[in-house]
Amino acid sequence: MRPVPPCGWIAPWRRSSLPDLALPPAVEDPSPAAQAWRTAGLAAALFAIDPSGLGGVVLRAQVGPVRQRWTALFRALLPQDIPLRRVPAGVSDDRLIGGLDLTATLRSGRPVAERGLLSEADGGVLVLAMAERLSPSAAARIAMALDTGEVAVERDGLTARMPTRFGVVAEDEGLAEEAPPTVLTERLGLHLDLERLSQRDLADWPFDLETVTAARKLLPDVRAGGAALEALCATAVALGIASLRAPLQALRAACAAAALNGRTSVEEADSALAAALILAPRATRLPTPAEPEEPGETDAETPAGEAEPRPEDPAAAKDDGEAELSERVLDATAAAIPKGLLDKLKLAGQAPRGPQTTGAAGAAKLSLDRGRPIGARAGRPRSGVRLNLVETLRAAAPWQPLRRADTTGGKVAIRAEDFRVTRFKQKSETATVFAVDASGSTAFHRLAEAKGAVELLLADCYVRRDQVALLAFRGTGAELLLPPTRSLVRAKRALAALPGGGGTPLAAAIESASALGVTLLRRGITPLLVFLTDGQANIARDGRPGRPQAQADAEKAARHLASQRLSVLLVDTSPRPSEKARALAAAMAALYLPLPQADARKLDAAVRATLAR
Repeated sequence: MRPVPPCGWIAPWRRSSLPDLALPPAVEDPSPAAQAWRTAGLAAALFAIDPSGLGGVVLRAQVGPVRQRWTALFRALLPQDIPLRRVPAGVSDDRLIGGLDLTATLRSGRPVAERGLLSEADGGVLVLAMAERLSPSAAARIAMALDTGEVAVERDGLTARMPTRFGVVAEDEGLAEEAPPTVLTERLGLHLDLERLSQRDLADWPFDLETVTAARKLLPDVRAGGAALEALCATAVALGIASLRAPLQALRAACAAAALNGRTSVEEADSALAAALILAPRATRLPTPAEPEEPGETDAETPAGEAEPRPEDPAAAKDDGEAELSERVLDATAAAIPKGLLDKLKLAGQAPRGPQTTGAAGAAKLSLDRGRPIGARAGRPRSGVRLNLVETLRAAAPWQPLRRADTTGGKVAIRAEDFRVTRFKQKSETATVFAVDASGSTAFHRLAEAKGAVELLLADCYVRRDQVALLAFRGTGAELLLPPTRSLVRAKRALAALPGGGGTPLAAAIESASALGVTLLRRGITPLLVFLTDGQANIARDGRPGRPQAQADAEKAARHLASQRLSVLLVDTSPRPSEKARALAAAMAALYLPLPQADARKLDAAVRATLAR
């Protein structure tokens, strides 16, 4: 058997991430793209060694030669007898978990179970095509099978539990508006991003089937000490990772790395590799550097009469060694954090509730006549409702032996309670309601810039076939200048005729926008409210001037708007971020976006980027 080649020279992300591991002289100082590709190769090798232990791989890459090359090389690391099942995005529950085999049941006259993809993938790998479009129910069933190691089937008169252990490759095509379900990605240890790689960056990996097979046989004998587990847990805590699965998956990856190197014990390099591959992509913060101790601080904290541990003390030396190991693993993992990851997480955490994209499809709703099929339910076919013949036969099949004894003639006896009709799910339309502050304070500061930004947003909504509405408030009340429409010409005309000046009836504007949003919601349209204001209310709800009462009425209207559970964005148009506008956004449970010294195009870009997330 060939000796297992060392994997230490494959440093994840960049060389500085693992300072103890050197690169071969022939590939000194490789490009970041080459390092990323070799990191992907190392991840594929570790996953091929322990598919069920690592959970799986989230492979973020568009359809093309890069993803095809990774998939082909990974498949070459798996034995031919290991099952590899591909799951489409719109997979049904029958195909995923199994159920009643309709053909065999009708032929034999008794219920016959059919295996699903989850049980067929036992001992192998499940490939999720377009994982970002996987339904929540399918993701939950896959996650449950990963956790329990079995598939439970209780439907169509069948009750069965089939053991299954598999790994998952979730193919994410990298669409900005969609991502694989969190319930699934949390259980997948390896996260790879190959979007920036091109075909010229691809090369063969230094692993083959024989090497991975030898490591797989050696894996049960690999042992990890308490120091390695403590170092991985400490690294997870320092990076702000709350899930307990991450350090456990990192420990399994460290064992697989040791087996790949032909060792039966986990060493520091294995822990550093595992932490860089498993923990770095999950980081939510950078580790806080340790502050240097002040001179004499140790002496002051040592109680009188108690001797300080000597360097040769075994217990003290062990604690120091574990602390140093944790620090080295943490340093290697921090260096492996992908550039810009924390900024993306910070922006993603500011996303508004409800629909997250201007002009995109709104919230999903059930339908009986059109949309994407999502299953069937009991019911009789009537006007506009489609009969699901297969599900009807499936519901009637278990009762055929009893019905044949009661009736004569006919091979299949179907009764009214067997009828099943198809259910559909479709996306509702989206309407963006712009509430523009045209009062004197805003007109003095940046009403023209707000108009320009709204005009750009209107054009963007028109391209996406999104409905838009324009509501302006000034003087003593709010006025709906443009009801929800798709006409860009009408929207621009109403916006150009918007005058400025007068008081700020903020409470009236919030109530009018809230009422319009509720009306759209009742019509099956998903509303999105965008307020452009400085938050300086000076006109009360009854139309009388007075800042204290006006501000109180505005906060009361904002709290009422928050109870409506609508998606709201408040853009602060004051010269500097205003505390009143921030408090108002918090009261209405809205996303607050301060834009000091912003022109129309910057305002448009910031609003669209925030809503897109």
